[in-house]
Amino acid sequence: MEILKAEPPHVDGIVRVCSEGNRTTYADLYPADYIEQIIQQFYTRERIMDEVTHTGKEWSGYIVAVDKGKVVGACGGGMIDEEACELYVMYLDPSRKREGIGTKLLEAFVKQQKKECVAKKLWVSVQEGNDQGIPFYEAKGFAFSHSQKGYGSKEAEKYTSLRYWKFI
Repeated sequence: MEILKAEPPHVDGIVRVCSEGNRTTYADLYPADYIEQIIQQFYTRERIMDEVTHTGKEWSGYIVAVDKGKVVGACGGGMIDEEACELYVMYLDPSRKREGIGTKLLEAFVKQQKKECVAKKLWVSVQEGNDQGIPFYEAKGFAFSHSQKGYGSKEAEKYTSLRYWKFI
């Protein structure tokens, strides 16, 4: 398995992993139409291509896990202030969980942010009730900070995100 910065040939795999991961992760937390709305907002081929080809400090691009030529995981984020970065997205192929792929992606993201942006702190938001994400981040040393309402739409404001952080 390779962990590397995403390039245009990875776009379709990122769309697939993020869409399938979203549907699986949130099936018991959100209505199906809301999940599809989120996928259409954030995980279209056009948007992912733009996010792969246009990167900077605020969005460092996607990092992908590729196994036998197939994207099996993807994450991405960027700096939110002078010393802190945020992991905005991380999804795995639902059939490939508990193989260490998420750990490898997180480690690669931290390495990227420390090297390229001199980040000292990492933030992540996890949906309240996400029984896969919360234990993962807690096991990786993240500490709970606070809860906040979702953002981006009236529908999102009905849900609660849990904010976690750690020094890196």
